[in-house]
This record gives sequence, structure tokens and C-alpha cells, in this order.
Amino acid sequence: MPDAAVSPDVSLAYECFGDPEDPPVLLVMGFGAQLLAWHEDFCRALADRGRYVIRYDNRDCGLSTKFDEHPVDMGEFIAAVSSGDLPAALAMVPYRLRDMADDGLGLLTALGVERAHVVGTSMGGMIAQTMAIASPERVLTLTSMMSSTGESEYGGSSPEAQEVLFTPKPPDREGYVRAAERELVWASRRYGDAAALRELAAASHDRSYHPAGIGRQLGAMILSGSRAEALRELRVPTLVIHGLDDTLIDPSGGRRTAELVPGSELLLIPDMGHDRPRELWPVLVDALVSHTGRTGTA
Repeated sequence: MPDAAVSPDVSLAYECFGDPEDPPVLLVMGFGAQLLAWHEDFCRALADRGRYVIRYDNRDCGLSTKFDEHPVDMGEFIAAVSSGDLPAALAMVPYRLRDMADDGLGLLTALGVERAHVVGTSMGGMIAQTMAIASPERVLTLTSMMSSTGESEYGGSSPEAQEVLFTPKPPDREGYVRAAERELVWASRRYGDAAALRELAAASHDRSYHPAGIGRQLGAMILSGSRAEALRELRVPTLVIHGLDDTLIDPSGGRRTAELVPGSELLLIPDMGHDRPRELWPVLVDALVSHTGRTGTA
């Protein structure tokens, strides 16, 4: 799999699908998840509809650059945030969402793509929003999927989902794969698929098992703060997608995003949780193709 140097300190692993002459769509993955979580068949379905699809590993994940010289003790970090000791928390985390957004834009530059349609899911939605805020001239359209605005009063997690999120997975392959079934707590109630979760976990563990990056990504999310005021000023055509079954980021996060961004469209999908079940790919692909067709090619 190729990688690209997007800055002096960061290289990103990436993969492309489709014809480079088609409109480019950059897929930005969420917290702790590798590019594999954008299923290859999903990427090909978009490419088959005339889009040049780019998926990549965020920093500290998969085969991209790791920041292991900055270890983050999750217990100490959460304690610092909970006690309001912001300077201590800030000192623990070496980057923010803006740095992760610059990574994605740097990948486009490395690939010779001046402007792209940017689609982000979960933390990837936060990164995609940040790309559009920081460099709107490079974002043809924004799609923020099952994400939120950085405001603590919107997009909260259920206690059950939060417990699963913060419970470390076993390091051994068998235990890691088995633990993936816990994520059914935030999946679609109708289409949740334990076998698919185990399959992704196995592939991810085999490709790159790197739990140390999770704490730094979490810190980047928490410490980057609210994007509310910047989203009010955003003038990039925006689609917000959220599943009504989502218990990891409550649908209020999507509703709030759409409320803030002028002229945005909100698509609330029944029977979708904090996942993209195969049964709903036709709905998602149709929505993305329609939205990314609102402007010309890059």
C-alpha cells in the first residue's frame, strides 16, 4: 500500500479507487479506526458511480506515522480534564484536530488534487469539518457523518456505549476479535452484524495493532474544543448524515451540525447506528453521489 509524506513529520498510508479524472472524494475515518473501516466494497460502489475515492489512515493509526515518543496515560489525562487542569491535559497531547485536518489536506496536495469532496465519519467528521473551516477553498463539498460540533451538550454517548469505548481491548488476536462484538451496543439495532465486526477486527489486528495511538487521538478530540462559531460562518455545501440508532454520538450531534452550517442538508437514517451497515449502502452511496455532484470536478 502506498504512503505519502504530507509534512516533514507525517506520512499517511492511503489507497485510491476509480478514475483519477473523476471528481475526487476524500474519506476520513474516525477514532482509532484504520482505512479498512471504509469497506473496500463501499469504496468501489462510490467509484463505480463516477467518483475517484481516496481512503487513508489518520496519524497514529494503521500504517501511518505514529507519535509514540509522546505516550499518553489515559487515566492521568482523563483525571486532568475532569479536574479542569487544562494546562496539564494540553501538555500530554502532541497534536489537535487541526493537525489531523492538515494531514488530510497534505495528502490531497501530495496526490496532485487541488480541491476535493471531503467525507468524514465520527471523529473523521470532526476532522472534515476542520478541513472545511481552515481551508474552504480546497473543499468542494463537506459531508459530516455521525459526528458533532465539539459542544459538550450535543452528541453525547449513552453510558453503555461510553463504557465500551473506554474499555481496553485484549492485546491478543483472539481476544481482540472477540471483544469487537461489544460494539454492537452502538450499531444498528436492525442490521448490527457481529460477524462483520469480528472480520474487521481481525483484519485490523493483522494489519497494524497499535493501541497507544488511541489516547492521543482522544486527546486531540477533547482538547480541540467547540467548532460552533466557525461552523456558523462556513459557506461550503454541507450534507449531514446521522443514524437514528446511534448511541455513541447521539443524533443531536448531527442535528446541531446541520442547524449551525448555513444551507446544509440533514439526512437522518432510520435503522442506522454508529456504523454503516451493508444494507444501507445504497442509501449512503446515493446521498454521497447526489451531494458530491452539486459542483463541478476539481
